[in-house]
Amino acid sequence: MEITSGMVKELRERTNVGMMDCKKALQDASGDMEKAIDLLRQKGLARAMKRAGREAADGLIHAYIHSGAKIGVLVEVNCETDFAAKSEDFGEFVRNVALQIAAANPLGVNPEQIPRDIVERERAIYLAQAQESGKPQSIFEKIVDGKMRKFYEENSLMQQKYIRDPDKTIQDYLNELIAKIGEKIEVRRFCRYQLGE
Repeated sequence: MEITSGMVKELRERTNVGMMDCKKALQDASGDMEKAIDLLRQKGLARAMKRAGREAADGLIHAYIHSGAKIGVLVEVNCETDFAAKSEDFGEFVRNVALQIAAANPLGVNPEQIPRDIVERERAIYLAQAQESGKPQSIFEKIVDGKMRKFYEENSLMQQKYIRDPDKTIQDYLNELIAKIGEKIEVRRFCRYQLGE
Protein backbone atom coordinates (compact mmCIF):
# COMPACT_ATOMS: atom_id res chain seq x y z
CA MET A 1 0.00 0.00 0.00
CA GLU A 2 1.24 3.47 -0.86
CA ILE A 3 1.90 5.69 2.17
CA THR A 4 0.67 9.20 1.36
CA SER A 5 1.84 12.44 2.93
CA GLY A 6 -1.71 12.90 4.26
CA MET A 7 -1.46 9.61 6.17
CA VAL A 8 1.91 10.60 7.62
CA LYS A 9 0.52 14.00 8.60
CA GLU A 10 -2.51 12.44 10.32
CA LEU A 11 -0.33 10.02 12.29
CA ARG A 12 2.01 12.85 13.28
CA GLU A 13 -0.94 14.95 14.49
CA ARG A 14 -2.29 12.03 16.51
CA THR A 15 1.03 11.05 18.12
CA ASN A 16 3.32 14.11 17.97
CA VAL A 17 6.07 11.80 16.68
CA GLY A 18 8.48 12.91 13.93
CA MET A 19 7.58 12.57 10.26
CA MET A 20 10.21 9.95 9.41
CA ASP A 21 9.19 7.74 12.36
CA CYS A 22 5.51 8.11 11.36
CA LYS A 23 6.28 7.14 7.77
CA LYS A 24 8.29 4.09 8.86
CA ALA A 25 5.56 3.00 11.29
CA LEU A 26 2.93 3.29 8.54
CA GLN A 27 5.12 1.29 6.15
CA ASP A 28 5.67 -1.40 8.80
CA ALA A 29 1.91 -1.46 9.50
CA SER A 30 1.01 -1.65 5.78
CA GLY A 31 -0.86 1.65 6.05
CA ASP A 32 -3.02 0.63 9.04
CA MET A 33 -3.25 3.79 11.22
CA GLU A 34 -4.08 2.00 14.50
CA LYS A 35 -1.31 -0.57 14.02
CA ALA A 36 1.13 2.27 13.30
CA ILE A 37 0.11 4.01 16.54
CA ASP A 38 0.67 0.74 18.42
CA LEU A 39 4.11 0.35 16.84
CA LEU A 40 5.07 3.87 17.90
CA ARG A 41 3.77 3.22 21.40
CA GLN A 42 5.84 0.03 21.57
CA LYS A 43 8.92 2.05 20.66
CA GLY A 44 7.99 4.59 23.34
CA LEU A 45 7.87 7.47 20.86
CA ALA A 46 4.17 8.21 21.41
CA ARG A 47 4.92 8.88 25.09
CA ALA A 48 6.29 12.25 24.03
CA MET A 49 2.76 13.40 23.28
CA LYS A 50 1.51 12.47 26.75
CA ARG A 51 4.28 14.48 28.39
CA ALA A 52 3.45 17.71 26.57
CA GLY A 53 1.26 19.11 29.37
CA ARG A 54 3.83 18.68 32.12
CA GLU A 55 5.94 21.43 33.68
CA ALA A 56 9.55 21.52 32.50
CA ALA A 57 11.24 23.80 35.02
CA ASP A 58 14.68 22.18 35.31
CA GLY A 59 17.33 21.72 32.63
CA LEU A 60 20.53 23.26 31.35
CA ILE A 61 21.87 26.41 29.76
CA HIS A 62 24.77 25.57 27.50
CA ALA A 63 27.33 27.87 25.88
CA TYR A 64 29.04 26.81 22.67
CA ILE A 65 31.86 28.72 20.98
CA HIS A 66 32.70 27.52 17.48
CA SER A 67 36.36 26.98 16.60
CA GLY A 68 37.95 30.27 15.62
CA ALA A 69 35.73 32.07 18.16
CA LYS A 70 33.64 33.76 15.46
CA ILE A 71 30.28 32.14 16.36
CA GLY A 72 28.84 31.63 19.83
CA VAL A 73 25.56 30.11 21.01
CA LEU A 74 23.66 30.15 24.31
CA VAL A 75 20.79 27.67 24.49
CA GLU A 76 18.31 26.80 27.26
CA VAL A 77 16.78 23.32 27.24
CA ASN A 78 14.29 22.40 29.96
CA CYS A 79 13.20 19.10 31.47
CA GLU A 80 11.16 18.05 34.50
CA THR A 81 13.87 16.96 36.96
CA ASP A 82 17.51 17.64 37.77
CA PHE A 83 18.08 13.88 37.51
CA ALA A 84 17.24 14.05 33.78
CA ALA A 85 19.19 17.31 33.38
CA LYS A 86 22.32 15.58 34.72
CA SER A 87 21.98 12.56 32.46
CA GLU A 88 24.53 11.96 29.73
CA ASP A 89 21.83 11.69 27.03
CA PHE A 90 20.30 15.05 27.99
CA GLY A 91 23.70 16.76 28.07
CA GLU A 92 24.58 15.34 24.68
CA PHE A 93 21.26 16.55 23.25
CA VAL A 94 21.84 20.09 24.57
CA ARG A 95 25.36 20.19 23.12
CA ASN A 96 24.14 18.90 19.75
CA VAL A 97 21.33 21.47 19.66
CA ALA A 98 23.87 24.25 20.33
CA LEU A 99 26.01 22.90 17.48
CA GLN A 100 22.91 22.80 15.22
CA ILE A 101 22.15 26.44 16.04
CA ALA A 102 25.73 27.49 15.29
CA ALA A 103 25.77 25.62 11.97
CA ALA A 104 22.22 26.13 10.66
CA ASN A 105 21.43 29.62 12.04
CA PRO A 106 17.68 29.19 12.75
CA LEU A 107 15.53 32.28 13.28
CA GLY A 108 13.41 30.77 16.09
CA VAL A 109 12.81 27.59 18.06
CA ASN A 110 9.50 27.06 16.21
CA PRO A 111 7.59 28.99 13.52
CA GLU A 112 5.71 31.03 16.14
CA GLN A 113 9.00 32.42 17.48
CA ILE A 114 10.22 33.70 14.12
CA PRO A 115 9.65 37.48 14.10
CA ARG A 116 6.37 38.41 12.37
CA ASP A 117 8.01 41.08 10.20
CA ILE A 118 10.38 38.49 8.70
CA VAL A 119 7.51 36.04 8.07
CA GLU A 120 5.35 38.75 6.45
CA ARG A 121 8.25 39.93 4.26
CA GLU A 122 8.92 36.36 3.06
CA ARG A 123 5.20 35.78 2.37
CA ALA A 124 5.03 39.04 0.34
CA ILE A 125 8.09 38.02 -1.71
CA TYR A 126 6.60 34.56 -2.42
CA LEU A 127 3.26 36.10 -3.39
CA ALA A 128 4.98 38.50 -5.82
CA GLN A 129 6.91 35.56 -7.32
CA ALA A 130 3.67 33.59 -7.72
CA GLN A 131 1.99 36.55 -9.43
CA GLU A 132 4.91 36.93 -11.86
CA SER A 133 5.01 33.20 -12.64
CA GLY A 134 2.12 33.44 -15.07
CA LYS A 135 0.24 30.68 -13.27
CA PRO A 136 -3.49 30.99 -12.51
CA GLN A 137 -4.41 33.19 -9.57
CA SER A 138 -6.40 30.32 -8.05
CA ILE A 139 -3.17 28.52 -7.10
CA PHE A 140 -1.22 31.52 -5.73
CA GLU A 141 -2.04 30.61 -2.11
CA LYS A 142 -0.95 27.00 -2.61
CA ILE A 143 2.34 28.18 -4.10
CA VAL A 144 2.91 30.64 -1.24
CA ASP A 145 1.95 28.05 1.41
CA GLY A 146 4.38 25.54 -0.09
CA LYS A 147 7.21 28.06 -0.08
CA MET A 148 6.37 29.11 3.50
CA ARG A 149 6.52 25.46 4.62
CA LYS A 150 9.99 25.24 3.09
CA PHE A 151 10.96 28.55 4.76
CA TYR A 152 9.91 27.17 8.17
CA GLU A 153 11.76 23.88 7.55
CA GLU A 154 14.93 25.87 6.93
CA ASN A 155 14.52 28.55 9.62
CA SER A 156 12.64 26.95 12.52
CA LEU A 157 15.05 24.98 14.74
CA MET A 158 12.59 22.19 15.52
CA GLN A 159 11.77 21.67 11.82
CA GLN A 160 15.37 21.80 10.57
CA LYS A 161 17.08 18.65 9.38
CA TYR A 162 19.48 17.49 12.08
CA ILE A 163 23.00 18.16 10.78
CA ARG A 164 24.35 14.87 12.18
CA ASP A 165 21.48 12.79 10.77
CA PRO A 166 19.63 14.52 7.88
CA ASP A 167 17.01 11.74 7.85
CA LYS A 168 15.43 13.29 10.94
CA THR A 169 14.52 16.73 12.20
CA ILE A 170 15.49 18.27 15.53
CA GLN A 171 11.88 17.56 16.63
CA ASP A 172 12.41 13.86 15.78
CA TYR A 173 15.66 13.88 17.78
CA LEU A 174 13.86 15.53 20.71
CA ASN A 175 11.01 12.99 20.58
CA GLU A 176 13.54 10.14 20.72
CA LEU A 177 15.12 11.68 23.82
CA ILE A 178 11.70 12.18 25.46
CA ALA A 179 10.90 8.50 24.81
CA LYS A 180 14.25 7.43 26.26
CA ILE A 181 14.27 9.67 29.37
CA GLY A 182 10.52 9.62 29.98
CA GLU A 183 10.13 13.33 30.76
CA LYS A 184 8.86 16.43 29.02
CA ILE A 185 11.81 18.18 27.37
CA GLU A 186 11.68 21.42 25.43
CA VAL A 187 14.12 23.77 23.80
CA ARG A 188 13.04 27.00 25.47
CA ARG A 189 15.20 29.66 23.77
CA PHE A 190 18.56 30.40 22.24
CA CYS A 191 20.78 33.28 21.22
CA ARG A 192 23.34 33.05 18.41
CA TYR A 193 26.18 35.53 18.06
CA GLN A 194 28.32 35.95 14.98
CA LEU A 195 31.33 38.23 14.95
CA GLY A 196 30.59 41.43 13.04
CA GLU A 197 26.80 40.98 12.97
